[in-house]
Amino acid sequence: MTTKKIAFLFPGQGSQTVGMGRSLAEAYPVAAATFAEADEALGFPLSRIFLDGPEDELRLTENTQPAILTVSVAVWRVLGEHDITPALAAGHSLGEWSAHVAAGTLTFPDAVRAVKARGRSMQAAVPAGEGAMAAVLALAADQVAEACAEAAAETGLVVSAANFNSPDQTVISGAKAAVEKAAELVKARGARRAVMLPVSAPFHCALMQPAQEDVAKFLSGITLSEPKIPVAANVSGTLVTTAEAAREALIRQVTGTVNWAGCVQALAAGGAEVFIEAGPGKVLTGLLRQIDCNLKCLNVEDPASLEKTLAELSTE
Repeated sequence: MTTKKIAFLFPGQGSQTVGMGRSLAEAYPVAAATFAEADEALGFPLSRIFLDGPEDELRLTENTQPAILTVSVAVWRVLGEHDITPALAAGHSLGEWSAHVAAGTLTFPDAVRAVKARGRSMQAAVPAGEGAMAAVLALAADQVAEACAEAAAETGLVVSAANFNSPDQTVISGAKAAVEKAAELVKARGARRAVMLPVSAPFHCALMQPAQEDVAKFLSGITLSEPKIPVAANVSGTLVTTAEAAREALIRQVTGTVNWAGCVQALAAGGAEVFIEAGPGKVLTGLLRQIDCNLKCLNVEDPASLEKTLAELSTE
């Protein structure tokens, strides 16, 4: 198919849609079996929610996270049946768990149970309406960080950078009043826009500390294996190659900043020549173009995109 080194990218929360994975499961038994495996691991029909809705149930963080992980793992398994396997991997926030399933660090049943609990804990960490997130466009990350520090000092509340998504996009997170103040300050510094995001909780900031403790407790009770391939860690933007480093990275990312640009750069430095976004949506494909327009990124989420990717790879 191709002799080039492939890195898989796994999407995070926000890429979900009702009906995701349906056509893949209809075409490939391994995808349908993955959905059934998730339902069995959780003890309830998760697949019914992401296949049929309702949308408000899918939007619940404790359902969104295991749903995206399940569809992403199904895509990875379908690609494996076509002899397309990653040499490296990364995932955005929740997607880092999918990456570690692909790396063999975590079993799929353990991962799907873990992210169900992770989502529940993240939702419970901050009362509804008290937290917020905003995407800042076209302002350097250091200036965004300065605006957050100023807003935190002025309000006495938490706000910080949650995601360094690309040179053009930084997401901030924290208490609602502090995020709103920081949004004013970044615009005064020249940001093109500061867009409040429709999220259920302020992810990747210090307010998530209770959830981080819950994730640490859950991970202490399961066995992690040595990764078979390097996985880029969100919190450091570097490749991890041991089970212990993987455990620490998955714990720290609950409150830590997602250095997605650093993850992509680490994969490229590790020799990745082709990137495949495996899972619902094309969010990471778009961010990759912003990070480095010279990097080649394909995506697979359904049979049509699979065929297109296979055709592209056959010419590499």
